Amino acid sequence: MSTKIFGIDFGTSSLKIYRKGEGLVYDQKSVIAIKGKNNVIAIGNEAFEMYGKSPEYITVDFPLKHGAIASLSHMLSLLNCVFLDLSRQHGKFRGAEFTIATPYDITEVEKRAFYDLVDSSIVRPKKLRLVEKPIADAIGAGIDVNNSQGALLVNIGADTTEISILSMGGIVLGKLLPIGGNQFDDAIAAAVRKKYNLVIGQKTAEYVKRTLTDFSRETERTCKAYGRDIVTGLPREREISAALVNQAVLENLNAIIENIRTILERTPPEIASDVFANGMTITGGSSAIAGLDQLVQATTGLRVSICQKGALTVIEGLTHILEDPEYDALAQPLKESYYNEK
Repeated sequence: MSTKIFGIDFGTSSLKIYRKGEGLVYDQKSVIAIKGKNNVIAIGNEAFEMYGKSPEYITVDFPLKHGAIASLSHMLSLLNCVFLDLSRQHGKFRGAEFTIATPYDITEVEKRAFYDLVDSSIVRPKKLRLVEKPIADAIGAGIDVNNSQGALLVNIGADTTEISILSMGGIVLGKLLPIGGNQFDDAIAAAVRKKYNLVIGQKTAEYVKRTLTDFSRETERTCKAYGRDIVTGLPREREISAALVNQAVLENLNAIIENIRTILERTPPEIASDVFANGMTITGGSSAIAGLDQLVQATTGLRVSICQKGALTVIEGLTHILEDPEYDALAQPLKESYYNEK
């Protein structure tokens, strides 16, 4: 059996690659830094460190946005650089087999773009298969997707939230929302600007979010944030309150919860009874908000389970699909996956 078998999770925030029999071989930010038109100077975590700090002649780009490929040329350059780096450590990838996790609620053109991306890369794959990301996510979260019990899965990522109802190895209902951790950060930055006349960057907003956001209890905690004063134009330090941050994040969370309720209203009665009995599972890198389970449970009335390693559930699911024959049929070639009627 070939050992050149890989699973890829194209996340908006990070790119993860698993190699069968070896484990996770790549997990870094989905970022590329380009000097001029096409001179790649950094990728991954190194490029992310340049974000917000680079001069005009260096473009720091996130090629994936809202679950789809926003810049095909930049994403191809990023992927080729990743493959070159990995080939130095793990041998040549040419002729390898790949299984790619793709979002459910995107167009067929956007789904095919992921297939064409890997197919046109320097590795020239021998075989390509696709699997719906909610399916891989559910398997990684410990849900038995092959049984007849309905399950509700919510993945809150960096740029999107994917709400899925699953049963019998398939997706009954799915909704992809343009709301995620980045939108939480933007809301915090906007709130800080409005209240304190302070402009903060995305990295600072993310730090404030991770430090202060907590829906499990009322808190008077604060943290220092550095930015630019709107009035004077000079650098300034301010104490940011948890109440302000919670309110900013809550607006986006309420939109997610409202869409969960809408999906539940459209769910067939038999599956709805399973969901009520089993509750919902929340995954994704932006699910690690203190008290999120309590907030969602109080609003929906469903028992909520938060995955401890939410950012890794999709790649964990791909691991099972590649390693366990029971799940192998869940990944299919492009023609079967997207050109058959659903």
